[in-house]
Amino acid sequence: MSVYIVGVAGGSGSGKTHFALDLQRQLGRDNCTIIYQDNYYIDQSHRFDGDGGSVNFDHPSSLDFTLLAQDLQKLRKGLDVQIPIYDFKTHTRQKETILCKPTKIILVDGILILNSMEVRCELDESIFFDTPEELRFQRRLHRDVNERGRTPEGVKKQFELQVRPMHNQYVEPSKNFANTVIKDLGEYSDALQNFCQKLMPA
Repeated sequence: MSVYIVGVAGGSGSGKTHFALDLQRQLGRDNCTIIYQDNYYIDQSHRFDGDGGSVNFDHPSSLDFTLLAQDLQKLRKGLDVQIPIYDFKTHTRQKETILCKPTKIILVDGILILNSMEVRCELDESIFFDTPEELRFQRRLHRDVNERGRTPEGVKKQFELQVRPMHNQYVEPSKNFANTVIKDLGEYSDALQNFCQKLMPA
């Protein structure tokens, strides 16, 4: 089976995960699998010092991109992989893993995937969501408070001290590696339709 790997990148809260899920729904789970960068965080429990503290989760060094690239290589060869699970409440990797089997299309979702040369080398194509900062912040605030047990104060502090500067230094420049850059909802709809037609032609 031929495996086609697409990177879906952009800042935190840019809409990339929404797009990946929309695309997966259109293509079908039997044909399309999503792999999330967030599963590949390195254990930070020994360094975590509180909500909005000094651990920088938006720096490339906080992620195991070597393992992600290796897993993509295995999937392309038709091999199963065991994807790690990162617990954002304890900041540890769980003992359990997620069994991931190769499908025709693999979507790789993450803010820094295009910053990593190791991961970029495994992508057949990539798309970047270039979304205004205020909208990205509001989406991240909602996610971190409701899904990750964070406080609004901690999320805001982290955004100002880490997320914004890391976005400007690492995420934003990485859009130059993308094949497609999306800036508004009109482009979103067109891109979704185009990818569906390209990846699973009638």
